[in-house]
Formats: sequence, C-alpha cells, structure tokens
Amino acid sequence: MKTKQIAPHWQSLGHGLVVLFYITCVAWVMSNGSKLFGEEDTFFTPVAVLMLLVLSAAVMGTLVFGRPILMYLDGKKREAVMFLGYTLGWLTLLTLLVFLSLAVM
Repeated sequence: MKTKQIAPHWQSLGHGLVVLFYITCVAWVMSNGSKLFGEEDTFFTPVAVLMLLVLSAAVMGTLVFGRPILMYLDGKKREAVMFLGYTLGWLTLLTLLVFLSLAVM
C-alpha cells in the first residue's frame, strides 16, 4: 500500500510551527517565572535557566537541522538544502508575523 507523502515545503512549515510553539511555551514560562517558582532567586535559578538554554538549543537544532542532515547523509543533497531553505523561509515569515503582531498591539 502506498502512502501519500507530504510535500517538503509543508513538512518544513510543520517544523517552523513546532519551533514557534516551543518558543511560545518557553516565553510563557519565563514571563510567569516569578508566579510559578517564587520571587526569590536561589542557586538553582541560573542552573535552571542554563539547562533550559541547552535544552532549547538541542530542540531547535534538531527541528531546524535534523531532517536536512539526515537527507544529506542519505545522498539527497539538493533536497536537504531545499528543505533547510524552506524551513528557514517559514521561520522568517513566522518571525515577521510575530513582529507585526507586536507592532499592531
């Protein structure tokens, strides 16, 4: 049975939307940090922030570069570069929409 494949530009949009969702969740936690974790900073505050930084870098690196790297290693070099370009294009568009939202509010 043949499964219908999703076009790469739509798959890359999915990656971009997951990036936006993840960043939105992290921003929400950071905006509400004092309500969630209390006002007082402890030794663990910078540890938690640095752990979040490392986790975020790993998640974003995987979402943006993971599939293109796998495609490239499979010999699909042109497709890998195109997928990365699509992903970066969607991220650019989503970033512009976020800034536009800020300007309108």
